[in-house]
Amino acid sequence: MSSTELPSVPATSVLPKAAAVRVAEGERLGSVGLPGVTLSIRSRPPARAGLPPALYVHGLGGSSQNWSSLMERLDGVVDSEAVDLPGFGDSPPPDDGDYSVTGHARAVIRYLDASGRGPVHLLGNSLGGAVATRVSAVRPDLVRTLTLVSPALPELRVQRTAVPTALLGAPGAAALFTRVTKEWTVEQRVRGVLGLCYGDPARVTPEAFGHAVEELERRLQLPYFWDAMTRSARGLVNAYTLGGQHGLWRQAERVLAPTLLIYGGRDQLVGYRMAQRAARSFCDSRLLTLPDAGHVAMMEYPEAVAEAFRELLADSGESGPVADGGPGGRGATGASAGS
Repeated sequence: MSSTELPSVPATSVLPKAAAVRVAEGERLGSVGLPGVTLSIRSRPPARAGLPPALYVHGLGGSSQNWSSLMERLDGVVDSEAVDLPGFGDSPPPDDGDYSVTGHARAVIRYLDASGRGPVHLLGNSLGGAVATRVSAVRPDLVRTLTLVSPALPELRVQRTAVPTALLGAPGAAALFTRVTKEWTVEQRVRGVLGLCYGDPARVTPEAFGHAVEELERRLQLPYFWDAMTRSARGLVNAYTLGGQHGLWRQAERVLAPTLLIYGGRDQLVGYRMAQRAARSFCDSRLLTLPDAGHVAMMEYPEAVAEAFRELLADSGESGPVADGGPGGRGATGASAGS
């Protein structure tokens, strides 16, 4: 048994949760109690019975809300759930304080084992891409297909724009950043994040910007916000240094599931140049590059990502019944225009 794999345990039912965070139309937010961790799960009730299950894993500083646009466009294709990793979104910190990539992967595995939803179509962005890669490598029985949007896999030459994020895990960095930015408004902080994560921040609507401000205001009040950020950043950097069978690139080579890789040409956090290495490392992979996208293509170009995902399912023989028309149909915009 892998050190990441845990014995199967019964899950507490997904209980409706008070709306502490925004829940988009058609979504539900529930809480799942598991030994050592409580996870918030965002879901869209399936259009009909029999759709294959999908689980979405967000990146550093993100939450399950990052997947709302894509989940909506995959109605009628998959039965969607998105997890808030421990300490992020509406999930409280893990009891053991483990924010390593392995710790986050363990939480995902524990949920899938307990819920009985596996094997799932697993999707991950950034840190969530590293987590999803590890889950797929150590528990192939839980994964039907793997979709990675700008996955945080080790780079020898990190982009200069990504260095501050990596340094966030250094001791005292959070306190220093807090002092330096104490005069910043929440709106300024959100604009900074969007400028770093989007290829074109102008694509963010005023409504979406307002929602992002509200969410950051809420999370900045949480006593564990910076602890979750810094420890997760440190865990990701530590994962970059691992070699041997525990190295992320070695684990990528062990992934058996059909894999869709999505990279943005304007990504300031994950190098666009890593796309070809990733395509060579995953044994059954296809690559979608979106030249105008940044780090969160599923938020910037959800139609293109949804179309590529549907093609992955169709070509892998994993498609469930697909409704005619609507956001889940074949009418999504192609990827030529283009976490």
